[in-house]
Amino acid sequence: MKTSRSFLLKSAFAVSAIAMLTLAACSKPADKAAPSADAVTATRADWGALSDGTKVEAVELKNSKGVSARIISYGATLQDLMVPGADGKAADVVIGYDSIDGYEKTPNYTGVTVGRYANRIAKGKFTLDGKDYTLAINNKPNALHGGLKGFDKHVWAIEDVKSGADAASVTLKYVSPDGEEGYPGTVTTEVTYTLNENNDLTISYKATTDKPTVINLTNHSLFNLGGVPVSRPATDAYVKIESDAILAVDKTLIPSGELPVKGTPFDFTTPGLVSDRIKSDHPQIVIGNQGIDHNFIIRGGLTATPKLAVTVEDKVSGRGMQISTTEPGVQMYTGNFLDGTIVGKGGQKLVKYQAMAFESQHYPDSPNHPTYPTTRLDPGQTYTQTTVHHFYTVK
Repeated sequence: MKTSRSFLLKSAFAVSAIAMLTLAACSKPADKAAPSADAVTATRADWGALSDGTKVEAVELKNSKGVSARIISYGATLQDLMVPGADGKAADVVIGYDSIDGYEKTPNYTGVTVGRYANRIAKGKFTLDGKDYTLAINNKPNALHGGLKGFDKHVWAIEDVKSGADAASVTLKYVSPDGEEGYPGTVTTEVTYTLNENNDLTISYKATTDKPTVINLTNHSLFNLGGVPVSRPATDAYVKIESDAILAVDKTLIPSGELPVKGTPFDFTTPGLVSDRIKSDHPQIVIGNQGIDHNFIIRGGLTATPKLAVTVEDKVSGRGMQISTTEPGVQMYTGNFLDGTIVGKGGQKLVKYQAMAFESQHYPDSPNHPTYPTTRLDPGQTYTQTTVHHFYTVK
């Protein structure tokens, strides 16, 4: 067979290239085999013990951008959340306690996972499949946030901890027995906190049951983007909410019907300074102890993937937060009932307006309102929810 010169030259160059690549690979075997370092880390450690000796653990998630989140197993609680400001310095932006003692003795729903039912159920009663259920009245005259010993007052099992190049996470699990706090069915719940390199803290939930029940889960972090310990009211921030209506409430804060926000202090369709809104004499502001404690109906309703719901910007610190959620509602609470009983981080007594909550959830008292998005969970179904907190610098 006749072989062309060009073919031989090409073959020689190919062999030579292969040899060079092989030599390069052999000369630096350690570089090729070395694993890349995790940019986002998860560190697990002890975090004290309850008065009965039960051990509490903490997992700290930390990225390379200066954002970190500490989650403790008591109440699957977001205990600490460090976020850089415009000056590059990180500050804690959630109220809470420096030790487990505060969470156990004066809880006040600071950063906890709330269940089995977040928010209020009127007079602590609901009916499911013709059977009446009675709950503890812990927020007279209503049931609130799962009862006397809800999900927030149990030690959750840490199921999984992961570090990675792009994200780190911790998954916690709690099994609520049939009849706990008056709710039917054994409910198994997992909550996963994930921090990534994009400064997104994602909280995702899933739950199953062995009997028909109702469920409404949320995280009850109370934010002050100016930093904690608090030097300025959290309400000195601008808020935008993707909502055209709220659930108006009666004097016991139970929903009484929809109220369009246009022309009211609840109109955050464009950014508004919260401090200005809570000075209003609007009857719904007065009912809320001169503040906001209302569920905003988020455009798009219940969705499969998170949609933008809330934007909060603190102009002084330069910290911004966007909340996206799959949930149909967000309960905005401006700290109207903070009365100094919380002696929080740094020994600071927290008073009115020093923190704000934005709780992604289904509507309050849904089991007693057939037209609301259902909170029913049946055997064979899986409850899911995802809420993303994205942090950024305000320019």
